[in-house]
Amino acid sequence: MQKQLERADLLLGRKTFDIWENYWPTHGEIWPGVNEVTKYVFSKTKTRSDWNNCVFINSVEGLEQLKNSEGGDIKIWGSSNLIQLLLSLDMVDEFWLNIHPILLGKGKKLFNDGAIPTAFALAESTVTSTGVIMANYKRTGKVKVGRVGAE
Repeated sequence: MQKQLERADLLLGRKTFDIWENYWPTHGEIWPGVNEVTKYVFSKTKTRSDWNNCVFINSVEGLEQLKNSEGGDIKIWGSSNLIQLLLSLDMVDEFWLNIHPILLGKGKKLFNDGAIPTAFALAESTVTSTGVIMANYKRTGKVKVGRVGAE
C-alpha cells in the first residue's frame, strides 16, 4: 500500500482544512511532507492562510482548471462534501477507501444521489491485522448494464 503514502498535492474542503491548518504545521514529523506539498482549498469564504503552500479555489471553474492542469496526482483526505461535489461533476478518477470494522452512529454518506454513474475496478487491496480493508479503485469508464450472470 505504499502508493497511498507517496507525496502528492492535496485538495481539501474548508471544514477539513480548518482542522488541518490548526494541527499539521506543528506536527509535520508524523506525516513527512504534509507541510511542503501544495494544499488546494475549496472554499467560498476562506481566502488566505499562514500555513505554507496553500492555494484557494472558490468556484467549480477553478476545480476544473486544477483537474485539467499538468502535474502529479492530487489527493483528497476527508472532505466528504467536496467529494460529493466532484462526483456530481464527474471529476473522480480513483478512490482509496479505508473501511474500518467499527460503527460510530449514522455517519456521513460518501456517495449520494448526485453522483454520476461511473465504473471502477479494484486495482489493489489489503487487509490489516486489525481488519481494516484498504482498497484502491481506478476508474474504468461508463457503467455497463445487463442481466446478472449474462456475459
